[in-house]
Parts: sequence; structure tokens; C-alpha cells
Amino acid sequence: MNLQFLADGLVDGAILALGAIGVTLTYANLRFANFAHGEFISWGAYLTMALATIIGMFTGWIPEGFGPFSVGGGWLLCALVAAIGTGALALALDALLFRRLRARATAISSVMASFGVSLSLRALLELLFTSRPRYYSDDLQIAVPLGLDLRATPDQLAVLCAAILITVGVGLLLSHTQLGRKMRAVSENPTLAAVVGIDVAAVIRATWLLGAVLASLSGVAVGMLVQIRPSMGSELLLPLFAAAILGGIGSVPGAAIGAVIIGVAEAATVRFIGGEWRAAVSLVVLIVVLLIRPRGLFGSRP
Repeated sequence: MNLQFLADGLVDGAILALGAIGVTLTYANLRFANFAHGEFISWGAYLTMALATIIGMFTGWIPEGFGPFSVGGGWLLCALVAAIGTGALALALDALLFRRLRARATAISSVMASFGVSLSLRALLELLFTSRPRYYSDDLQIAVPLGLDLRATPDQLAVLCAAILITVGVGLLLSHTQLGRKMRAVSENPTLAAVVGIDVAAVIRATWLLGAVLASLSGVAVGMLVQIRPSMGSELLLPLFAAAILGGIGSVPGAAIGAVIIGVAEAATVRFIGGEWRAAVSLVVLIVVLLIRPRGLFGSRP
């Protein structure tokens, strides 16, 4: 039996993992489902492309691949700057809107506001870049054999390795740093955290920043492997939430494992059933988890 869907699913899961970690951290610390999170993926991808284009206009620099990869160091630098820019966008949205809602309204108000922000950010991307798909590179990569009849392109392997390193890094940040301990304390009980002297507002800002940076890198990974569109973030939103809930809200390893499960399940559906059913996988997983194990695989008991 051809097991290529496993390799494809792992790569898709790696991309979802970066976004799902941001979703689980945001939900755990801010106590609402942020529907604008998917747009951070789109904005990170487009900001990277825009930076590379602007630099090329003024310097004559043409982004080229490095070795067997379709992108090089210049693209990676643009991706890091774009991630910081996406984080700044998230902080601005929090300062202008969500912080005021946290103080004066209920969580459902923040959810509805995030939906409106999502539509606005997507419309602004379409205004700036049109809805036409864009590509980071026109290079055609040849998949290399991995054994067991599995194949992957160099870009896919790079994305997979980068996602693993970033996931491990975020896990170490949360478990071995002062900031991580404060974030876990706020996720458990923000009122008690404030009583013991933790700056809850600063932790919330750090959560927005970290989630947006991870989402931006996820968007760059999508651009490396396929194409970018203004709607790409909203299309990934359901799989991101399904992965976060499957893994357990607040669990970074759980979000990563949930993302891999979703990615492999979608790839298997495309392989054995048909591509038109791919979008239904996340919804089915989400419903089953909520009915059978609402806390997810690694979530704590309520």
C-alpha cells in the first residue's frame, strides 16, 4: 500500500502545529476563541512577500533559493521581520479593541469582535494585494526518496524540521522560563496570578505576540510549499481549532500532536476517499472530541 499520505500529512500537520499552538495559548490565557488568528497567518505570508519585493525594488536583490531549497537567507530574514510585524499588528488590535472589551464586556463580545476583525483584515489584504494567488518561487522541486515508498521535497523537509524545533522551543519557553511560568499561572487563574504580583496585562501582551509570530511563520511555510491567498488563514481556522481542542486547550505538545493527527487524517481522506471531503475531517474530529472527551488528549480536568 502506498503510504505517501503519511509524509504529506506530517508536513501539513507541522504547518498546522505552528498556528494551533497560538490558538491554544490565546484561548487559555485570554478566555475567548480568536477568529482573527487565521488572518495572522495570511498577513505573515503577505508581509514576507511584500518585504522581499520592496527590498528588491530598491536594491535590485532577487530572492533566490539556497542549495536545494526554493528560498534562501534573504527570504528567511524577511520572514522574521514579517513575524515581528504581525506580532505588532496583534498587539495593536489588543490595545485598540480587545483590551477594552475585556474590561467592559463579556467573552462573547470578544468572539464577535474577533470575527469582525477577521473579515476586515482579509478585506484589507484583498485591497492591497488582490485575491489572485501568489507564489514565493517558481522553482520546480523534485521529491527525494525517504524509504518505504515515501518522498518529500527539500522544502517540505525544511518546514517539518523547523516546525519541530519551534514547537520544542515554545515548550521549553513555557516550562523553563519565568515568562512561561507566568503564562501558565495566568491560564490557570488570572485573578490569583494578579494577587501574587504577576503583571497579567504583560502576560496577555506576550501571549498575543507569541501567537501572532507563530501564525506568521505558519503562513510563510504555506507560501514555501504551495501558494498564498488572502483567504488562506480563514480556510485553516477550523483545522487549527480542531487541533487545539483535540490536543487539549493550554497544552503546547497537545496542540502539536493534534495538528499532526488532523494533517494525517486529511491526507488519508484525500488519498482514500476524495479531496472534496478534506474540509469535513476537521469538523468531524471536532464534534467527536467535544462529545467524547471535551478536555482533549492532554487537557487537564475541569
